Amino acid sequence: MPYRSTANVTADLLSGQVQVYSGPLASWIELIRSGRLRALAVTGATRTDMLPEVPAVAEFVPGYEATLWYGVGAPKNTPVAIVNRLNSEIITALASPVMKAQLADLGATPLVLSPADFGTFIVDETEKWAKVIRAANIKL
Repeated sequence: MPYRSTANVTADLLSGQVQVYSGPLASWIELIRSGRLRALAVTGATRTDMLPEVPAVAEFVPGYEATLWYGVGAPKNTPVAIVNRLNSEIITALASPVMKAQLADLGATPLVLSPADFGTFIVDETEKWAKVIRAANIKL
């Protein structure tokens, strides 16, 4: 069942109206750590350092991986020098101890890629999820 907000699904999880839900770990990490919610598995390819005792779905379903990611893009005709400078500055920021700590607190692992590699990543992700959509016969 889709939800309009994390607050709505959290309330339903805590009240027992919803038995299982898959969403961003950062939204529920404190509730999991406090014992108010139980994590059954993580959807990344491997276990997370935030909850090392919680298995990854891939341990039961080989090859399974469904992760949330964010990226930074620029308009198509942005000069290469500007794209490369932005990439360099973002990589520098991601390497800072403060940023690393903040991302770790959210359960996020930075994926440091060149602009070309990020383009390939987007194509690969699009193809992966297009296969899922076709196999599940999902229609708009």
